[in-house]
Amino acid sequence: MIEALEHIDQQLLLLINGLNNPFFDEVMWIISEVYFGVPFYILFIYLSIKFFGVRSSILIILSVVIAVSLADLSAKYLFKEVFLRYRPTHNLLIKNQVHLVNNYRGGMYGFVSSHAANMFAVASAFGFYFRMKNKYLFYALLFWAALIAYSRMYLGVHYPSDVFVGSLLGALIGFLSFKISKKYVLR
Repeated sequence: MIEALEHIDQQLLLLINGLNNPFFDEVMWIISEVYFGVPFYILFIYLSIKFFGVRSSILIILSVVIAVSLADLSAKYLFKEVFLRYRPTHNLLIKNQVHLVNNYRGGMYGFVSSHAANMFAVASAFGFYFRMKNKYLFYALLFWAALIAYSRMYLGVHYPSDVFVGSLLGALIGFLSFKISKKYVLR
């Protein structure tokens, strides 16, 4: 059963990664960069201040920083260093079939995707607040996080299951961050 699921995961990754071209190689490389998020973070902070004021925004931002920290640490210490699942680019069975962009292979282990966990923590923590003011912002944040998560599969450094579980982990942590912090923010 596990072998069959792993085979499906590998085939799905090779399908996504195989839909490459030079233009999207560059686009997905940029989307996957750490600095890609900076303009969005500035926008999220601006919207937070606009919707909730400075005092509440400081608490919201603090809760988001804690959520991302927990998502990142959980992805590394509770998953990657426990499961020790090789990334596609390090898996001897398929690594030669993976299309590389800028010869990037990522670290040795990939379950779960820290990118996906972190971005979904940001998207859900901010998103649940923003949803109170504009439901479409919530969906836009989820799309933003999903695009970044997709870029990790496109680049061949994560299996779909790495991204899916990382996204769930981040969304759960972001949601819990929102639930815990909202009683202090919405006074």
